[in-house]
Amino acid sequence: METKNQNIPFQTIDWTLIPKTEHPGETGTAFWQTLQLDGLRIRIVEYSAGYLADHWCKKGHIVHCLEGEMYSELENGEKTILKKGMSYVVSDDLSSHRSSTVDGVKLLIVDGDFLKSYTNVV
Repeated sequence: METKNQNIPFQTIDWTLIPKTEHPGETGTAFWQTLQLDGLRIRIVEYSAGYLADHWCKKGHIVHCLEGEMYSELENGEKTILKKGMSYVVSDDLSSHRSSTVDGVKLLIVDGDFLKSYTNVV
Protein backbone atom coordinates (compact mmCIF):
# COMPACT_ATOMS: atom_id res chain seq x y z
CA MET A 1 0.00 0.00 0.00
CA GLU A 2 1.43 3.36 -1.03
CA THR A 3 1.85 5.96 1.71
CA LYS A 4 0.96 9.53 0.81
CA ASN A 5 2.09 12.62 2.67
CA GLN A 6 -1.11 13.99 4.14
CA ASN A 7 0.45 16.33 6.68
CA ILE A 8 -1.26 19.71 6.73
CA PRO A 9 0.78 22.69 7.90
CA PHE A 10 -0.90 25.30 10.08
CA GLN A 11 -3.00 27.63 7.99
CA THR A 12 -6.02 29.85 8.28
CA ILE A 13 -8.92 29.83 5.84
CA ASP A 14 -10.44 33.14 4.81
CA TRP A 15 -13.73 31.92 3.38
CA THR A 16 -14.42 35.37 1.89
CA LEU A 17 -11.60 34.68 -0.60
CA ILE A 18 -12.91 31.29 -1.73
CA PRO A 19 -15.35 31.56 -4.65
CA LYS A 20 -18.79 29.95 -4.53
CA THR A 21 -19.74 27.32 -7.07
CA GLU A 22 -23.37 26.58 -7.89
CA HIS A 23 -24.80 23.05 -7.80
CA PRO A 24 -28.48 22.67 -8.71
CA GLY A 25 -30.54 20.21 -6.70
CA GLU A 26 -33.70 18.42 -7.69
CA THR A 27 -35.21 21.63 -6.33
CA GLY A 28 -33.28 24.67 -5.12
CA THR A 29 -29.55 25.26 -5.31
CA ALA A 30 -26.45 24.42 -3.28
CA PHE A 31 -23.55 26.87 -3.15
CA TRP A 32 -20.15 25.43 -2.26
CA GLN A 33 -16.94 27.09 -1.14
CA THR A 34 -14.30 24.38 -1.30
CA LEU A 35 -10.79 23.99 0.04
CA GLN A 36 -9.24 20.84 -1.45
CA LEU A 37 -6.13 19.39 0.19
CA ASP A 38 -4.46 16.02 -0.41
CA GLY A 39 -7.00 13.47 0.85
CA LEU A 40 -9.16 16.12 2.57
CA ARG A 41 -11.96 18.40 1.40
CA ILE A 42 -13.37 21.19 3.57
CA ARG A 43 -16.46 23.09 2.42
CA ILE A 44 -18.90 25.74 3.49
CA VAL A 45 -22.15 24.71 1.81
CA GLU A 46 -25.34 26.72 1.68
CA TYR A 47 -28.63 25.21 0.52
CA SER A 48 -31.30 27.61 -0.72
CA ALA A 49 -34.83 27.48 0.68
CA GLY A 50 -36.66 24.49 -0.77
CA TYR A 51 -33.47 22.59 -1.62
CA LEU A 52 -33.64 18.83 -2.25
CA ALA A 53 -30.51 16.96 -3.34
CA ASP A 54 -30.68 15.47 -6.82
CA HIS A 55 -28.93 12.22 -5.80
CA TRP A 56 -28.42 9.70 -3.02
CA CYS A 57 -24.93 10.18 -1.59
CA LYS A 58 -22.81 7.27 -0.31
CA LYS A 59 -19.79 9.39 0.59
CA GLY A 60 -18.79 9.82 4.21
CA HIS A 61 -18.94 13.27 5.79
CA ILE A 62 -18.64 15.21 8.98
CA VAL A 63 -21.41 17.81 8.74
CA HIS A 64 -21.86 20.69 11.20
CA CYS A 65 -24.86 23.01 10.95
CA LEU A 66 -23.80 26.66 11.22
CA GLU A 67 -27.18 28.28 10.50
CA GLY A 68 -30.72 27.10 9.83
CA GLU A 69 -31.77 23.47 9.72
CA MET A 70 -31.88 20.59 7.28
CA TYR A 71 -33.19 17.08 6.97
CA SER A 72 -31.05 14.05 6.21
CA GLU A 73 -33.08 11.28 4.65
CA LEU A 74 -31.64 7.78 4.50
CA GLU A 75 -32.54 5.51 1.62
CA ASN A 76 -34.29 3.18 4.11
CA GLY A 77 -36.79 6.01 4.80
CA GLU A 78 -35.35 7.18 8.13
CA LYS A 79 -35.25 10.98 8.44
CA THR A 80 -33.29 13.10 10.92
CA ILE A 81 -33.13 16.84 11.44
CA LEU A 82 -29.91 18.78 11.86
CA LYS A 83 -30.29 22.16 13.57
CA LYS A 84 -27.80 24.95 14.26
CA GLY A 85 -25.05 23.65 16.54
CA MET A 86 -25.67 19.96 15.69
CA SER A 87 -23.41 17.63 13.68
CA TYR A 88 -23.50 14.21 12.08
CA VAL A 89 -20.77 11.85 10.93
CA VAL A 90 -20.82 8.80 8.66
CA SER A 91 -18.15 6.77 6.86
CA ASP A 92 -18.10 6.12 3.12
CA ASP A 93 -20.55 3.49 1.86
CA LEU A 94 -22.34 3.02 5.21
CA SER A 95 -25.54 4.80 4.20
CA SER A 96 -27.19 6.34 1.21
CA HIS A 97 -28.43 9.76 2.25
CA ARG A 98 -29.71 12.99 0.76
CA SER A 99 -30.31 16.43 2.17
CA SER A 100 -33.21 18.83 2.04
CA THR A 101 -34.17 22.07 3.71
CA VAL A 102 -37.33 24.15 3.96
CA ASP A 103 -35.91 27.57 4.79
CA GLY A 104 -32.24 27.20 3.85
CA VAL A 105 -29.16 26.12 5.77
CA LYS A 106 -25.42 26.82 6.04
CA LEU A 107 -23.10 23.89 6.78
CA LEU A 108 -19.44 23.12 7.38
CA ILE A 109 -18.70 19.79 5.67
CA VAL A 110 -15.45 17.84 5.99
CA ASP A 111 -14.76 14.67 4.06
CA GLY A 112 -11.78 12.75 2.83
CA ASP A 113 -9.75 9.59 2.86
CA PHE A 114 -10.02 9.21 6.64
CA LEU A 115 -13.73 8.37 6.22
CA LYS A 116 -13.22 5.37 3.95
CA SER A 117 -14.94 2.36 5.44
CA TYR A 118 -12.66 -0.48 6.53
CA THR A 119 -14.45 -2.87 4.20
CA ASN A 120 -13.07 -0.86 1.25
CA VAL A 121 -9.44 -0.81 2.40
CA VAL A 122 -7.22 -3.23 0.49
